[in-house]
Amino acid sequence: MKEDREDYRKNLIKVIGIGLDGALGLDRATLQHIQTATVLVGSRRHLDYFPESTAKCLILGKFGEAIAQIQKFWQHGDRIVILVSGDPLFFGLGRLLLESFPVECLQFYPHVSSIQLAFARVKVPWQDAKIISVHGRSLEELTRSLQQGVDKIAVLTDRINSPKAIAALYLALDIPTRYQFWVCENLGGEAENVQCYTAELLRDRAISPLNVLILLREEENALNLEELPLFGLPDEVFLSFRDRPGLMTKREIRIAILGELSLQPEQIIWDIGAGTGSVAIEMARLRPDSRIYAVEKTAMGAHLIRKNCQRLQVDNVTVIEGTAPESLRDLPPCDRIFIGGSGGNITQILDVCQEKLRDKGLIVLAFATIEHLNLSISWLQEWEWHHRLLQLHISRSVPIGQLTRFSPLNPVTIITAQK
Repeated sequence: MKEDREDYRKNLIKVIGIGLDGALGLDRATLQHIQTATVLVGSRRHLDYFPESTAKCLILGKFGEAIAQIQKFWQHGDRIVILVSGDPLFFGLGRLLLESFPVECLQFYPHVSSIQLAFARVKVPWQDAKIISVHGRSLEELTRSLQQGVDKIAVLTDRINSPKAIAALYLALDIPTRYQFWVCENLGGEAENVQCYTAELLRDRAISPLNVLILLREEENALNLEELPLFGLPDEVFLSFRDRPGLMTKREIRIAILGELSLQPEQIIWDIGAGTGSVAIEMARLRPDSRIYAVEKTAMGAHLIRKNCQRLQVDNVTVIEGTAPESLRDLPPCDRIFIGGSGGNITQILDVCQEKLRDKGLIVLAFATIEHLNLSISWLQEWEWHHRLLQLHISRSVPIGQLTRFSPLNPVTIITAQK
């Protein structure tokens, strides 16, 4: 019995990658393995490439059941060949086989992968591409990569997470980064088709289930200002931090903040912790006769504010690069103050704001953390400021395949305060 066990362990299971050109894409040695197999395993499409084979055929359906059948054939001493698409060790069946059989009993024969073919057809180097499989998986990794503005993304899709579903997801995310959507269908086959789409066009296109999606980041295009709303600008119009896309004040929160500020003509306004400048720019567009001072401690943030001002043709925002409260002391007295970030110095900032705020002025603060909220309330109570709180719990709809779910934004508490 022991010798028999050792005999079948010496019998290699050959895992052969194959393309849409079938047997024509295989060399003579690899074809010889298929022709001498006693058991041929693969999808119905793969098995159809070899109608003359006399081997027993096992159709790959449910992987767990197929693995159990393969193990029985292997222990019986059959010569097994498993046909898979492309490279079996690249998001393929190879990983599952390595978990189910001794590594020394498996032999892999990779074909050109679909990702290689896709980038070759698009004519773009791909050594720096982010490769993501959404085949039977969630869209979380892809969502993060889109929000971070990754330059090149290759996506292995399925019937649910299809190119049109991914285009719909991208549009729902409302991000500033623009992408070319290259859909590569039936790569290597007679029906091969490679086309570039916008997300809007792709969302309504029927695509072959055999496809790879390549997303290529585009340079920022100039905005058509006439098409933008008066206020409540879409998030996608603002350039943001690539590594921290969530830091920008979201559109729905911005609208509430602008309402609480109750802007009037010819005011001086401070925006403290301005980030990418989204709130400052909204104020500047609403009140072009006012002067807004956008205070931001990071060099990248200050750079983004300037670029966003240029992008939206706003000229009444002055960018102050520096930390608060130190950078506030030389600013002129003001009528409105928005505090979106404090760097942990909220009480010291409020001390300066109290000195500089004119009569009948307002301070609006937005907080995502309980600690900073509590510190601010304690300060306002100590100095006997009138204040009210508005807490926002907002969710946006996000497509998931053919369905829709709500994705919550971080809860934000807004304080509106007056002396």
